[in-house]
Amino acid sequence: MGAHVRKLGIRAIFAVRVVRVVNRLSRLLGRGEGTVIGGRVGLAIDSQLLRKLAKGRQIVLVSGTNGKTTTTALLREGWGGDVVSNVTGANMPAGHVAALVTSASTRVVLEVDEAWLVKVIRDTEPAVVVLLNLSRDQLDRANEVRQVAQRWRDGFSDLFNDSRAGVVVANANDPLVVYAAEVAPRVRWCAVMNWWTEDAVSCPVCTQPITYEGTWTCSGQGEESEFLSWHCSSCDFSPPTTVEAMMSTKAHVGSQSLVLDLQIPGSFNESNALIALEALAVLGVDFHEGLERMRQLRSVAGRFELRTWRGRTWRLMLAKNPAGFESLFHLVEGSKHDLVVAINANVADGHDPSWLYDAHFERLRGRRVWCSGERKLDLATRLYYADVEFGVSSEEELAANLSSSDPIDVIANYTAFASWYERSSPC
Repeated sequence: MGAHVRKLGIRAIFAVRVVRVVNRLSRLLGRGEGTVIGGRVGLAIDSQLLRKLAKGRQIVLVSGTNGKTTTTALLREGWGGDVVSNVTGANMPAGHVAALVTSASTRVVLEVDEAWLVKVIRDTEPAVVVLLNLSRDQLDRANEVRQVAQRWRDGFSDLFNDSRAGVVVANANDPLVVYAAEVAPRVRWCAVMNWWTEDAVSCPVCTQPITYEGTWTCSGQGEESEFLSWHCSSCDFSPPTTVEAMMSTKAHVGSQSLVLDLQIPGSFNESNALIALEALAVLGVDFHEGLERMRQLRSVAGRFELRTWRGRTWRLMLAKNPAGFESLFHLVEGSKHDLVVAINANVADGHDPSWLYDAHFERLRGRRVWCSGERKLDLATRLYYADVEFGVSSEEELAANLSSSDPIDVIANYTAFASWYERSSPC
């Protein structure tokens, strides 16, 4: 038993042992990693277990609608050494408990569901809180993003009210994130690319339209960004004037100019990495050393990984909502090869697939898209209205239908992605 566990008290020690037993049984029975059920059992035994397990550790929390898992992985790699993390993606308190019982390491990075962030901050007293973005997700059960932003703002007003409070590292180019984080006393702002603006079209302060125009010009950095800034057309709500990190032709972190050169693709991942570097700087990690470790990351939980199936090579990518699809459309738009899009509408995906009409599938005009997954006909209908050439195919027929010998891009939402991952093998 580790020294950290011995300090927990009898009830918590018993809860930790039960969590470990449940997790082990779940793996032995082939029921998954047990991270959720084991954590739930532990919290049922001791409702303060997360707080007790977090005490004495240096914790980074990562939250937002998109990019949590990748940014958490970048932070874990960039920090180096033994870092505890919820690598299975279980991002609510039960998953956090399950992660923390696996190691006594004092360094922790946890991704957190945005609806649970305030409670988890309260229980873990993190050194750093990373805020990525807010957009609509899982329409049948998720809160409106304005409600989430208000909940964050109210929570930050209460939680970050003394000198012991952690540092917030936040995306300055998302108006909802700025609204939530501006009340925290210690914020490090990062001006990064924001491909999706349609969930922040009205000002969270006065409800008047937000205008996206002009480029970023921020003090503390040597050059302008290459992307649009924003401001409210009525009140004075606008981005912070000083940022600690920003994307332009290069990444700028403090006074450092860096070429990121990541192995995981996409400008959205460069933005994730820049925010992660700023968070690591709060912890005293050298920018160059952290970036060198981040460059070793080739895929995240199967995302961007090259896989083989039925004699073909596939590049798997996850997108779960319009904002995620928009980012991936920018990544794949230069290709003329066929593209596979797989859509399901199960519990993990959200039962309501009407979000397909918010995603800008029109960007795929000029290439053929193969519709796959349980909701392939819904997707085909959306592509018909977008004037995109499409085919409808079962997964078993796809390999025969596609003519390219190059790796084939597959964009899939949660359960469709899991199915593709399970049926394929590493290259």
